[in-house]
Amino acid sequence: MDDTVTNHLSPTVEDYLKAIYTLTEEDRTASTSSLAKSLNSHPSSVTGMIKRLASLGYLEHLPYKGVQLTEKGSKEALRIIRRHRILETYLQKNLEYTWAEVHEEAELLEHAVSDKLIARMAKVLGDPTHDPHGAPIPTTSGKISAVHSMTLLDVSPGASARIEAVQDEDPAKLQYLEVLGLTPGTHVQIIQRTSFDQSTTVTKSREDDVPITISRELAVDIFVSTSNE
Repeated sequence: MDDTVTNHLSPTVEDYLKAIYTLTEEDRTASTSSLAKSLNSHPSSVTGMIKRLASLGYLEHLPYKGVQLTEKGSKEALRIIRRHRILETYLQKNLEYTWAEVHEEAELLEHAVSDKLIARMAKVLGDPTHDPHGAPIPTTSGKISAVHSMTLLDVSPGASARIEAVQDEDPAKLQYLEVLGLTPGTHVQIIQRTSFDQSTTVTKSREDDVPITISRELAVDIFVSTSNE
């Protein structure tokens, strides 16, 4: 299989490009160690793949800093991210998967389905802009909306926020958030935050809602917007 041909990349290459794109959304570069952790791979294997991808023109290595995608690499990363998020949305809306189930299923399917099928799924869905977890879906031309970087932990007590997205890798966390009703589109007010462990108490924007206390670990997985953004 020729990895230099668009739409004919190996699953491993696609996983690397997607992981690098995700890691560099927060930092300008992705380190070998962060890639190894993200992909559950040995650092020596990551180093070898980085050299290969650089030789193919998908990324560039910045000495002592890490790697970043080239324009060619970003285009391919956004293509596979679009496939993944369209699949997640289709699985939830049309096949009655829960939002806690769709991530792992999409991980399995994203390398196998054709771009033609993804295009038809998107059309049936009405060309959605965000997946079930609130993450933006890249367009066919490779455009993507800005990702919210503010987390619930960043919002001071007394302020209000709207949940925009949540991390989607852990099904148990997603199930718990769904039970609590802390899903994209929900408005919350931050009531208090403890100083010793940073657990956060919120209420949803309804008078009959009781306070909900969540851990620091969970709060940093919830991305929000505020009226001050």
